[in-house]
Amino acid sequence: MQPRHLSLIDKALMQFDQALHTLVPGSVQSQRPNPAHPIDESTLTPPERRHSAGLMRINHTGEVCAQALYQGQALTARLGSVRAAMEQAAVEEVDHLAWCEQRLRELDSRPSLLNPLFYGASLAIGAVAGAISDRISLGFIAATEDQVCKHLEDHLESLPSDEKKSRAILEQMLIDERHHGTTALAAGGMRFPRWMKRAMTRVSGAMTKTTYYV
Repeated sequence: MQPRHLSLIDKALMQFDQALHTLVPGSVQSQRPNPAHPIDESTLTPPERRHSAGLMRINHTGEVCAQALYQGQALTARLGSVRAAMEQAAVEEVDHLAWCEQRLRELDSRPSLLNPLFYGASLAIGAVAGAISDRISLGFIAATEDQVCKHLEDHLESLPSDEKKSRAILEQMLIDERHHGTTALAAGGMRFPRWMKRAMTRVSGAMTKTTYYV
């Protein structure tokens, strides 16, 4: 059977569907079991619950951005193998999105109201990176995953000591994100210079400060 060539409208509709699945609560399902499922809920004080929810909201928004980034890069990637890798990475990140969303519900909280804004910006950045070159696109993934890993490490230190359910989720996310970054470099991704990584750190810092509360 001949592969179907998708029109611009087809691609736009698929992107819209993907955006809805990412942004509408309850629309995504994880393929892997939630690592927090076997763990009993801890007794947290109200401030501890609010702090845990703020951290998980940041991580949920990070996964929203990851979905958009990978989808944007897949749209403009030149090599079919790179496009397939982007799409597969997006599938794996869905687990993180679902886990964070579920934990937010358990903490009687919600995702960030700014997620649609961050999704749109990340989709555009991913598409531009992919249009420049696959090497830049893969390098951007590696640099982004490096930033994500630093945030996760900080959050693991900041979580209340008894917050074992959130900790289990973040620990598995850290393993996965490190793997994604290593894979992107191994596939030919460019190692970004230090000044560019510092700029990315400032941008991600602004995102985390807002989504912790909003």
